[in-house]
Amino acid sequence: MTALRPLLVLVLALGLLTGGSPSVSATPTGGGQVEQVEQDGQVVPAAGYGWPLAGDPVVTRPFDPPAHVYGPGHRGVDLSGVAGEPVLAAGAGVVAFAGSVAGRPVVSVDHPDGVRTTYEPVAPVVAAGQVVTRGSPLGVLQPGHTGCPADACLHWGARVGQTYLDPLALLTPPRVRLLPWG
Repeated sequence: MTALRPLLVLVLALGLLTGGSPSVSATPTGGGQVEQVEQDGQVVPAAGYGWPLAGDPVVTRPFDPPAHVYGPGHRGVDLSGVAGEPVLAAGAGVVAFAGSVAGRPVVSVDHPDGVRTTYEPVAPVVAAGQVVTRGSPLGVLQPGHTGCPADACLHWGARVGQTYLDPLALLTPPRVRLLPWG
């Protein structure tokens, strides 16, 4: 916890300087590193995520969270891809599910920071319980995602518990803005 204290002080100070609330908590790993930070009620993973497709894929449909748990919305993002290309683990974790849901091939990965990422339609090359690292192949992108304007689209989702997150937020650290003093 001693190694973690300066980081928490910095996060608190920056939050106060930028007008944010001081509600910050962190989850340390055994090595004293922070895996996630909660800032203003939103869980923000500290680092370690990348694109689930090679390069910088185009977002064809953005995240649109539902107003309530059973409401309509888009609980992830759709990324333009090519049928047959590898789908990669966005971060290190353990495969929670690899199989079919409602006739669609899906892979889910549980990450140490409490985030679960999902990928569909993906013909899996992994099995539940398998440990993966960031960039590990999870499967092959399949065509046929509803509403996809490209050859194939990957639906990439993220959630913590029952709360869906914009998976694009996993790619960038929290934005820090410094404002004039006084």
